[in-house]
Amino acid sequence: MSLHQHENTAAAPHPAHGTRPLLDVRSVYKRFGGVEALKGVSMKLHPGEVVALAGDNGAGKSTLIKTISGVYQPDDGEIHFDGEPVRFETPEAARGHGIETIYQDLALADNLSIGANIFLGREPMKKVLGFIPVLDRKKMADAAKETMARLDFHVTRMESPVARFSGGQRQAVAIGRAVYWNARVLIMDEPTAALGVPEQRKVVSLIQTLKAQGRGIIFISHNLHDIFAVSDRIVVLRRGSLAGERRLSETNPDEIVKLMVGG
Repeated sequence: MSLHQHENTAAAPHPAHGTRPLLDVRSVYKRFGGVEALKGVSMKLHPGEVVALAGDNGAGKSTLIKTISGVYQPDDGEIHFDGEPVRFETPEAARGHGIETIYQDLALADNLSIGANIFLGREPMKKVLGFIPVLDRKKMADAAKETMARLDFHVTRMESPVARFSGGQRQAVAIGRAVYWNARVLIMDEPTAALGVPEQRKVVSLIQTLKAQGRGIIFISHNLHDIFAVSDRIVVLRRGSLAGERRLSETNPDEIVKLMVGG
């Protein structure tokens, strides 16, 4: 199966045009024992939109993304995906719907190539002599080349182990894997942390490319500069509750910090 069979390449209209949300989180609660980690949080994500999740440590950001991506199930409230109510019992079920999470550690196999990382756990096989299954290395290499080209990200050493790549290049490999498997919603957890400024810019540019392809992106960052560089809307959490939501054009970093700390 070629990459193009995985993809819907038409860019979706901007959310301002009244499109149906890709993701609609409605009054979600999550409790751990006596602790309410999420207290009726709601948020929407449209095709071709970047929504930043901001908040201090303990605000509920990680719990919210893990509830969206099937690591946790909500205790109350609903999650709708593409207009249908969903309940993901596992992260695999969320991925099957096209929700991919790229965590800070990226979950890459350092000793393997880009292609091998794209297919990690889902390796393509071909038959030799009609019956001996072997890895289809050509398919993996072709997918790597095509996926990286789609992200306008060019590395010359396609067969090199990803351990040799820079932080920004590794981030691109993790994004490429999600794109190859037709992610419609990408949740990116601190994607620019521990990167130098030129690499941060490259990741911001990758996010703009994904946005232009009509994918929805939830962007989690402590870096307000990056949040203001890529987001359309900012959803602020504080102590498990929704502290506020602002369109980028109608706010500034000072207001977002005040919402985060409750000032």
